[in-house]
Amino acid sequence: MFWRIFLLNAAVLTLATALLLLGPVTVSTPVVLAEALILSAGLAIMLIANAALLRLGLSPLQRLARTMATLDLLRPAPRPAAAGHGEIAELITTFNSMLDRLEAERATSSARALSAQEGERRRIAQELHDEVGQTLTAVLLELKRVADQAPEGIRMELLQVQETTRGSLDEIRRIARRLRPGVLDELGLASALRSLVNEVPSHGGLTVGRRLQTDLPELGKDLELVLYRVAQESLTNTVRHARASHVELTLRRIHDGVELRIRDDGRGLQGAPEGAGIRGMRERALLIGAQLHLEPGPGGGTDVRLVVPLANAANGSD
Repeated sequence: MFWRIFLLNAAVLTLATALLLLGPVTVSTPVVLAEALILSAGLAIMLIANAALLRLGLSPLQRLARTMATLDLLRPAPRPAAAGHGEIAELITTFNSMLDRLEAERATSSARALSAQEGERRRIAQELHDEVGQTLTAVLLELKRVADQAPEGIRMELLQVQETTRGSLDEIRRIARRLRPGVLDELGLASALRSLVNEVPSHGGLTVGRRLQTDLPELGKDLELVLYRVAQESLTNTVRHARASHVELTLRRIHDGVELRIRDDGRGLQGAPEGAGIRGMRERALLIGAQLHLEPGPGGGTDVRLVVPLANAANGSD
């Protein structure tokens, strides 16, 4: 860029000097109209040529600047083309290489973080099930034994305590299943999603529908876990924030892969910034090479789609 601008200016100034030295053109004092017009025309030509050259040469940098301003590693976009000449093309190529490294490093760190998170969830779920669950089960048995021997008035109070303890035990088991759904490992994705839908609270008037195909390609544990977590987070967001009356969960095979879709009729996104839950879904989708689409529904509400390419699904089995 430096040399192109320098050579252009040098050419214009050399031409102007040659005209003054060798041509009939002179500069008088005071300046006459013809001389002023010639000098003004030369200056205008030089400015226009410089502006055109700068506009043409810097346009790839402007596109690169727009890409840098809107860059989001959780939403991969096509790389800017290495257009331009010399240093500009080299700069864009270097930027693309840096972006590749950043995405690879983020994917690696996200995979480690999510793996550690799943391990911690598994450990907590196991402790809740084995330790807290067994302790409360023992408390229930002891309460029953004491209630059977207690007077009538005290027996009714003990039975109420027993029901409260049983409710707490059911809640702990439900939390443990959400932390690490054993049904996912034992019976597969469809059964785990069916169980997840059945656990959605209906006291707020929310109804949940499901359409789960059974003729899916073989999926690995990692892919099944991502599909399950995306469905879990989407349903949780619907219950907490959407104010919806109906939500539909669909799992089906499409021509180029597997699609998970959660659509509700709530109040929609409303331009709210993405929270940790949605960004977590995007990170999980990137780890398996899937595409996550979060859009307004056709009739309002929110439409969440996770598309796993067929090649990824075929290569995802353990």
